[in-house]
Amino acid sequence: MEKQRVIAVVGPTASGKTALGAALAKKLDGEIVSADSMQIYEGLDIATAKPTQEEMQGIPHHLISVIPRNRSFSVAEYVTLAGETIADIAARGKLPILVGGTGLYVDSLLGGMRFSEEGNDPKLREQLYARAEQEGREALHAQLAALDPEAAAVIHPNNVVRVVRALEVCISSGRTFSEIKAENAAAPSPYDSVLIGLDYPDRDILYTRINRRVSEMFRQGLLEEAHAVWKAGDHGTAANAIGCKELIPYFEKKASLDECIERIRQETRRYAKRQLTWFRRNHQINWLKLGECDEVQEILEKAEKMIAK
Repeated sequence: MEKQRVIAVVGPTASGKTALGAALAKKLDGEIVSADSMQIYEGLDIATAKPTQEEMQGIPHHLISVIPRNRSFSVAEYVTLAGETIADIAARGKLPILVGGTGLYVDSLLGGMRFSEEGNDPKLREQLYARAEQEGREALHAQLAALDPEAAAVIHPNNVVRVVRALEVCISSGRTFSEIKAENAAAPSPYDSVLIGLDYPDRDILYTRINRRVSEMFRQGLLEEAHAVWKAGDHGTAANAIGCKELIPYFEKKASLDECIERIRQETRRYAKRQLTWFRRNHQINWLKLGECDEVQEILEKAEKMIAK
């Protein structure tokens, strides 16, 4: 069976993935499939840096704003949904181009990861999320460390979604999340994929881009967007997006706006570092080393050479 060709553009936040993805889609007659675990939710357009109509350049973008904000969404669901979307794009004679910075989504989809239904318990899942709110995410991570040290070692305490999922599996199945994950090891990938990673060897350039993006978000109305979420008492997964939760101390009159803005910049830089750490483990990625003055056209030409190899 012939494998489906897929191009993937990955890398840290604010690295220019959206621009390169759209440029590749225009050049190669493609459509974009988002691989972003926050942009998939409805609302919070500014906080999650969803591409604007201008940035989309008339190219269809899929899996953005398709899941209700208060609903949990798993990587298994993403692999299924993204797979169906890729098949639909290919059936219309277009090239699927995966664009996003959620490494777990990218690796699971392109790696052919299989998922078992064992350990699914929606009621328990909601109880665990409630505990995270009441006791703090560290308490949940400590419980995971006791039940499955191997999983706890690779899942960051701040990644509540993955901590909850691992605990849900451990508690409801009576087995470790790591054990079940190993059994569901990747099948042969159905995709012939080329992965292009964007990186700035001079980290200060990336951090400057991040700081600039945060400033632009506030000009676009991030404060009003986050305030509406806070006022509504929305505590769903998407409400934990960077740029939203950091403003809560300001709304509660516990911190100044400037302090909260700096916190957003700091957390975004930390997130970018974690993304790079994740993606650098994937030796299939062809890295494009970028500079401060690189133009999209120049980056596009370099990317096309990688795809043509």
